[in-house]
Amino acid sequence: MSYLLLIHEPVGQRATRTEAERRAAYAAMVAFGERLAAEGKLKAVESLASQASAVRVSHAQGRPQTLDGPFAEAKEMVGGFFLLQNVDREEAIALAHACPAAQWCTVEVRGLAPCFDDDAARAPA
Repeated sequence: MSYLLLIHEPVGQRATRTEAERRAAYAAMVAFGERLAAEGKLKAVESLASQASAVRVSHAQGRPQTLDGPFAEAKEMVGGFFLLQNVDREEAIALAHACPAAQWCTVEVRGLAPCFDDDAARAPA
């Protein structure tokens, strides 16, 4: 099965790090991704830019709406993801614990499933 490790980080956290700290954190994440790839467990990985350049699109009351970031109400942002393959739920959770980002933010584990089939994504009882 495939699982997504979604990295949620506090807004503004990146700006509190020195250049050396930013590079060290990035290098740790790259090494983690390379290890997953070597083990055949990585389908995709990406780091996301700050939400300051993000745009939210919706349709409210039948009209398209566009809201440019940054978003004042946000306490955290999605900083990136690892898309895992060939792992079960328990291994995905173990890999989330091993992810370097778990030291400074939250790593959410989500199974991939069709949006119409919520039962497929539920954890086993």
